[in-house]
Amino acid sequence: MSLTKSERTIIMSLWDKVSSQSEAIGTEALERLFVSYPKSKPSFPHFELQEGSAQLRAYGAEVAAALDDAVKNMDNLDSALSPLRDLLAYKLRIDPVNFRLLSHCLQVTLARNLPRDFTAEAQAAWDKFLGRMSDVKTAK
Repeated sequence: MSLTKSERTIIMSLWDKVSSQSEAIGTEALERLFVSYPKSKPSFPHFELQEGSAQLRAYGAEVAAALDDAVKNMDNLDSALSPLRDLLAYKLRIDPVNFRLLSHCLQVTLARNLPRDFTAEAQAAWDKFLGRMSDVKTAK
């Protein structure tokens, strides 16, 4: 499931528009995850999950950094995400279903922050890209 040139362009263009506020995007997506899918909370027992908490903002920044790295390395996601995959699978033991749920929350967050730019075509490209990221992260 490789991305077309057009899909790559869409992904990079949208990410360029929000990259300056990537920490806020990551945090908002996590807040959406925990509100919309409360069953995801047990995967994060050590986090203060209240809206705007320092831990949530810090983890939102990590999510955004991983996404930034993936966008920059979308041709080589397996290598780019390998350290993250190992961390999530072996150390943190995050339930893999949370990756798909977070992908959905990221798309909603992007659509909310870029309503004119997050077209049906953009949504399809991001869905494909985030799905590929989820596949890589759950490979172990």
